[in-house]
Amino acid sequence: MKLSFVIPVFNEQNSLKQLYSEIIENIKNYEYEIIFIDDGSTDESYGILQKLAVEDKNVKLIKFRKNFGKSAGLNVGFQAADGDIVFTMDADLQDDPKEIEKFIKKLNEGYDMVTGWKVKRHDPISKTWPSKLYNKVTSNTFKLKLHDYNCGFKAYKKEVIKELDIYGEMHRYIPALADSLGFKVAEIPVHHRKREFGKTKYGSERYLRGFLDLLTVKLVTGYIHSPLYLFGRIGFVFGIVGFIIAIYLSIMKLGFGVALYNRPLLYLGTLLMIIGLQFFSIGLLGELIINRNREGNKKKNISIAKKINL
Repeated sequence: MKLSFVIPVFNEQNSLKQLYSEIIENIKNYEYEIIFIDDGSTDESYGILQKLAVEDKNVKLIKFRKNFGKSAGLNVGFQAADGDIVFTMDADLQDDPKEIEKFIKKLNEGYDMVTGWKVKRHDPISKTWPSKLYNKVTSNTFKLKLHDYNCGFKAYKKEVIKELDIYGEMHRYIPALADSLGFKVAEIPVHHRKREFGKTKYGSERYLRGFLDLLTVKLVTGYIHSPLYLFGRIGFVFGIVGFIIAIYLSIMKLGFGVALYNRPLLYLGTLLMIIGLQFFSIGLLGELIINRNREGNKKKNISIAKKINL
């Protein structure tokens, strides 16, 4: 069995040698590769990684020209990984490599992906409380209930990472994406260590980006094959409210002779019906686009089948 480690790095010069040594210490019985993705570091991280790659042929190094973020680093690392089991870890030493065997055992129970749960988290309250709120909202949004969606310490079977396409802040929602693709996801408690070097690389703006990506992932996982179910429902609610307002105003006009030209409610009802129609139209356009893609995929599959038969 071959293990692949995908580790994004951004300004972690003081922790890289220790992280490498601890990983090697805990995978002595396995073939391995360690893929470091330098995400535009401005310190000595890249130079240290170059030395590690020279000393160990199983260390691979990918360098970004600038800081593109964790999702981009993981996405590139997943494409480069060829191990049977792929681990993701943070480079700040807070993930403990001693837990590696626990992940492998859990995968061997029949799961396709295992994510860590930092039961006792050694982070400032400015990170722990928002994280608790985020995990609660995320668990309530998706069918998959986890304590810690955003733990960077995860293990995947190879077929899982080849199906994932992540960008933006979507690395936070990888378990939900994997679950939506039919993979079995499990969670195990892991030891979380205090940060010894450097400081966190995430600012408050990540909360807004994370919320927007939450909406994106919900749309992708829940309505990608049936956009009319989403936009049609929204349009129906707006439209029916506008229609009720229109009926009410018609009764007031025809039954009681009330003038409508100076009633703001008239404009609100009209606006709601127009918005409802627009949402419904967006849903129909989405269905047409998806149906076109389905037809294209069918033709492609038929063409492949013919080639195989030949």
